[in-house]
Amino acid sequence: MSHTATARLQTRDLAIGHGGKVLLHNINLSLPPGSLTALMGINGIGKSTLLRTLAGLQQPLQGAVLLNDQDLHAMPAARRAEKLAVVLTGRPPAGLLDVQTLVALGRHPWTDRWGRTTPNDQAVVEQALVRTGAAHLRHRLIGTCSDGEIQKVLLARALAQDTPVLLLDEPTAFLDLPNRSAVVRTLRTVARQEGRTVLFSTHDLQLAMDLCDHLLLLRGGEGAWQGLPAAAMASGQLARMFSGSGVTFDPAAGTHRFLP
Repeated sequence: MSHTATARLQTRDLAIGHGGKVLLHNINLSLPPGSLTALMGINGIGKSTLLRTLAGLQQPLQGAVLLNDQDLHAMPAARRAEKLAVVLTGRPPAGLLDVQTLVALGRHPWTDRWGRTTPNDQAVVEQALVRTGAAHLRHRLIGTCSDGEIQKVLLARALAQDTPVLLLDEPTAFLDLPNRSAVVRTLRTVARQEGRTVLFSTHDLQLAMDLCDHLLLLRGGEGAWQGLPAAAMASGQLARMFSGSGVTFDPAAGTHRFLP
């Protein structure tokens, strides 16, 4: 039995940062169920900090994160784990675990107090391994997996958690072009077919433009902009975000190129 249910993730006058230093403020966004949103911005702008704050792993400096109109940071951690799965950057400290065991840890919110898995749990884990193209890795030790393989395994663990919200920090890092495309298509499928709310950060502008329902752009001094990919191009928002980076945009043609 699946636990996934639709959920809307919102922020209200959110300010994020570290040690009292504000990176971005006045963030008011709404991530609807059934949609895939790409989070974009230059390095250091606050993408990872925003994802950690949305996941309840970091306190906001101001404002609130709301999940179905409830304060996410006021929820007990166990309840948040039933509502939201997160994939952060970096390798997990799990070198002695095999892939299948790590992915099965995603079922923790739904197992009994001893962490025993049921046939249904095992079926969900198997489906997650297959969907992410990681089934052939099931018996490999985590410590022997490449960075690209780890990305697939962590995505499988998040899918196995079976939550209505998925937050992912650069899940296509270390992957080649075909695998980057496959991962984003998988995220789009789980969003649209299962009504999940999916947000992931990326530097791959073309994949975001071609495969995502919405873009969430972070801009220093201007907060966040959210909208359709075509609108981000036509309105000049993408050009403003990448101003001075050596990338030019043609809103009329909907294209971009790198200056020589």
